[in-house]
This record gives sequence, C-alpha cells and structure tokens, in this order.
Amino acid sequence: MNAQLEEVSAASLERMELYFCAHPGTPSAVRKPNLFLRGKTWVALLGPSIEDGIVGLGASVETALRAFDDAYLRTLHPPS
Repeated sequence: MNAQLEEVSAASLERMELYFCAHPGTPSAVRKPNLFLRGKTWVALLGPSIEDGIVGLGASVETALRAFDDAYLRTLHPPS
C-alpha cells in the first residue's frame, strides 16, 4: 500500500513541477505551496491551515495551483 501511495505522490509532484515550468512567474511557482489530496480535491496551501493561509482547491493538481495563483493575487490586490 505504501508503494502505491508513493507512486501517486511522485506523479502529483511531477505534475506540480510541470505546472511550475509552464508558468514560471506565477505565485505557485515562486512560493511553492504545499500540495495534498483531501478526498477527491487537490489542495495547494501556503500557510498554517486552510483557514489561516492562502489556498487553492481543484479537481486536479493544475486546477488547484491555478486557483492558488488567483487567490494569492486577490490577497495582494483585493477588489475595490
């Protein structure tokens, strides 16, 4: 079972690195949030918790990282 979990982890980290290479100037590529799977939802998190950090959620690694980028930029430039 552990070997199977490691394979999933390695594959998700590879997808994360590919996203960073394709989008090198994005907040996720620069800040490298933690990435984990909660149920069927990928979570990209920078900070101590979902409640107190910057978070992106998605059905895939890429959509979670894209959502993280959007959330990060919204914290820097909140809507007027």
